[in-house]
Amino acid sequence: MTEEEREPGQHTSLNAPAEANVAAMPAGAARSGIYSWLRDLMISIIVSAFIIIFLYQPVRVEGTSMLPVLEDQDRLFINKIAYRVGSIEHGDVVVFLYPRDHAKSYIKRVIALPGDDIRIEQGTVYVNGNALKERYVPLRYTDDRSQPDMIVPPNDYFVMGDHRSISSDSRDFGPVDRSLIYGKAAFVYWPMDQMGVVR
Repeated sequence: MTEEEREPGQHTSLNAPAEANVAAMPAGAARSGIYSWLRDLMISIIVSAFIIIFLYQPVRVEGTSMLPVLEDQDRLFINKIAYRVGSIEHGDVVVFLYPRDHAKSYIKRVIALPGDDIRIEQGTVYVNGNALKERYVPLRYTDDRSQPDMIVPPNDYFVMGDHRSISSDSRDFGPVDRSLIYGKAAFVYWPMDQMGVVR
């Protein structure tokens, strides 16, 4: 049918709106949707806050004393509940308040526990008379420092950095009191090529 053959009132347009088949949403339903979204947002914030405050906390590594396990500017999560329900073990990588300035935090590896006998001879660490096999310390990061024989005091932990030649640790500031240790290094999440469990 051509334009001339159409009856009056039959003209069509490609831009004419289609017939509405859906009723408008009541104002009450819209408000309910907003309230539901806000509720979900608040729950997410509360859960995230709980995780950060009580379970896991993101931190940034500053320095190279824990190379090659942790690099400068790595981002990782620390487990804040690990030592509330469990004990600190040899080899754990822990985060603690620097004994000489509680405004700073350090991250080091636990080498000796309370009551352990520790000494260091030309870079070789002996705990309870046994030389440690420290696979986490590459040869190029070793040093030849020595430490006189000592018994780690009760409630204290002897910690050291894996990059022995540059690390400031218990060889310098002494064992760390248990009350200063507040987390266990758990998982590197950034950068992507470093992602993985801290061992």
